Amino acid sequence: MALTKSDLAKYPFTPEAAEYVRDLDLKIEDLASPDYKSILDRAETRIEEAILHNLVSLQPHKDEVEIPSFPIAVMMAAATADPPLQRRYALAEAKRASGLLGEESRAKIMEIAGNFNWRIRPVDDTGEAKPYDFTLHFADFLRNSTVFREKKWKLVNRLLLDGEVYLTRDEAARLLEEEVRRHIEGKLGLEVGALPEGVTKRVERLRLLFVEKRGKIRMEEAPKRVVMAAFPPCIRSLYDSLASGRPLSHVGRFALTSFLLNIGMTPEEVVSLFRSLSDFDERMTRYQVEHIAGRRGSRTKYIPPRCSTLRTHGVCPAMEETCRRVSHPLAYYRRRLRTVRTEAPAEQK
Repeated sequence: MALTKSDLAKYPFTPEAAEYVRDLDLKIEDLASPDYKSILDRAETRIEEAILHNLVSLQPHKDEVEIPSFPIAVMMAAATADPPLQRRYALAEAKRASGLLGEESRAKIMEIAGNFNWRIRPVDDTGEAKPYDFTLHFADFLRNSTVFREKKWKLVNRLLLDGEVYLTRDEAARLLEEEVRRHIEGKLGLEVGALPEGVTKRVERLRLLFVEKRGKIRMEEAPKRVVMAAFPPCIRSLYDSLASGRPLSHVGRFALTSFLLNIGMTPEEVVSLFRSLSDFDERMTRYQVEHIAGRRGSRTKYIPPRCSTLRTHGVCPAMEETCRRVSHPLAYYRRRLRTVRTEAPAEQK
């Protein structure tokens, strides 16, 4: 099944879309021309929408602008040299793709999946496989499902026959979202050369916008059951540093990780927080987090160091009144949690 121009506008990460852009022979220096302003505007808007809404919209009936705006947006996001911004942009584009794929025919989904070398096939609409639309080789399934937290994505909970996992249309789209996210993130790590002054100004505006909205974004992404307002000063400082992409000491990493795991975050949620670091290594980070959570090694779940230990290692930034009445970060959290929950109704009036 050949992809139409409208398909390329919806899925601009495909090889066919890349070929379309190559045929335009658009060069970086051309972006300074007024003739390409609409494309450059749209590229900037794609990143801005990702920053503000964590989702990129689809501009209908504007295929000539929509298709080339994607690689330019990727170039601009890469030029920010801001890993958290880049990851947010990649995720927003991937979410757009999965939302659109969920409305496509099975043939179209298989066409897109073929770009990632998926071993996928449709299933009959009758018999035991009736609720499902596709089967996918278990290796392709695992490559994309291991980052999901829901139990339904565990292989042991799936219908698996002859090495193939059965999927619904929505599940296939969700797995493709992860594939697209990784594909775009891979491109965002490429080095960008000199850009026209007008493009550089747009990149800087987007970078500053992300810095301005980073606090709000961090609150949006934090698990709702975790009350950040009750964090002790040491943990808040570590959390803010991590969210800003600043490296933490070994003691700082251990203190933050063990604290978050003990107040209700899952290992997967903690691993996601560390994605903001430029030297993020998912395999190593996941191992360390799961070890602290008691899922590996001795199977002992660790708690954070005491306040005196954190002060010795320079992790304690400053003591508040509550700090003087407790000797452990978890004790601070529990004490402050009661205060925060008591004050919350009054704030809402």
